[in-house]
Amino acid sequence: MKPVLQLALDFLDMKRAIAVAKESVAGGADWIEIGTPLIKSEGLNSVRTIRKLFPKNKIVADMKSMDTGRYEVESAAKAGADIVIVLGVADNSTIKEAVEAGKNYGCEIMVDLMNVDDMSERAKGIEEIGADYICVHVGIDQQMMGINPIAELKNISNIVKIPLAIAGGINSETAAEAVNAGASIVIVGGAITKAENAKKATGVIKKAMWVRKPVKTKFYKKYKNPGEIFRIVSTANISDAMHRSGSMEGIRSLSGTKAVGKAITVRTYPGDWAKPVEAIDIAEKGNVIVIDAGGTGNAVWGELASISSKQKGIGGVVIDGAIRDTEEIKRLKFPAFSRDIKSAAGEPKGLGEIDIPVKCGGILVKPGDWIIGDSDGVVVVPKENAIEISNRALDVYEKENRVREEIKRKSTLSQVMEIKKWEKAR
Repeated sequence: MKPVLQLALDFLDMKRAIAVAKESVAGGADWIEIGTPLIKSEGLNSVRTIRKLFPKNKIVADMKSMDTGRYEVESAAKAGADIVIVLGVADNSTIKEAVEAGKNYGCEIMVDLMNVDDMSERAKGIEEIGADYICVHVGIDQQMMGINPIAELKNISNIVKIPLAIAGGINSETAAEAVNAGASIVIVGGAITKAENAKKATGVIKKAMWVRKPVKTKFYKKYKNPGEIFRIVSTANISDAMHRSGSMEGIRSLSGTKAVGKAITVRTYPGDWAKPVEAIDIAEKGNVIVIDAGGTGNAVWGELASISSKQKGIGGVVIDGAIRDTEEIKRLKFPAFSRDIKSAAGEPKGLGEIDIPVKCGGILVKPGDWIIGDSDGVVVVPKENAIEISNRALDVYEKENRVREEIKRKSTLSQVMEIKKWEKAR
């Protein structure tokens, strides 16, 4: 079959989903998928609504059925779905019931291989059961860990004959690779639904599928490491990605300059600036020095330490304690964050340690953790979670770009997000 582009509407709000669907279909989307979040939020009326608004497009209901295959396929088909998605981790009996129900009610069955251990072996079994399509899918949470579905697709395309779909972070730079690897259905969600102009984003992806070559845009970029993403997103984006956690309490920016880097940690006594200054010699280019000075005492950092750090290329300093020479530090544009400001300096007594776990602003910081600071404050990202959190923060950033565009269309935040609808039930 000729490759088709399937738009995945993974929204919670019907109004926003419809707006994006209209733009995307105008840009060339072939099939429209009512995503699982939308079905759970709005019920099967979401399928009925999209069916009515887009009578010429194939409608896919991502039910992610795990049980009662017949009932779920029947209900989705009667609501207007042309294709119903069942999970590949479901029992064979569920998939068989879904296939039979599809025959009865005139819809096709796509089986999603998300979280299947041996995708190739499972794909063969699903084809034998009689499914119409197989979807190689890396879920949104898995994408945040950097998992890519195209390698698995290549393996499966040599094993089964039924059409293959692919889903999982596909954009204009990977859509062509997916088609070349054997995908007949390219499923795209975020690259369209988070775009400021969904019509344009869809057109670019469709072009990539047609020419079978990556189409580069300013919106899609491959990042070499989490630091590249952390330099783009804000501390607010990162905190949202960490479920509103990770922010240091009481630590504020002095210079207004952003800091991004891995932590060199210092524990010192209030007012003792020996170890903080010694840490400059140990730190490497780009590191951020994080100082636990007990949250009090005279200043343990100032202009001269900042000059030394900037000359060496150090990425900034965060102090749970006091700093001084703030005007000079601002002129240097050296990223500096502290709890307090005091004119008086302490004494270099040499008490404390370097490169050990410390607490700063109430947050545990280990050597090598990522430190990101801006005008809103400082957040700490544990080094072991840096890839996932950076990807989640980028996702937050991109979604906000879409919301910002919707607000500009003479709306308000509460209207776009339908806040009253989502207020917690009392």
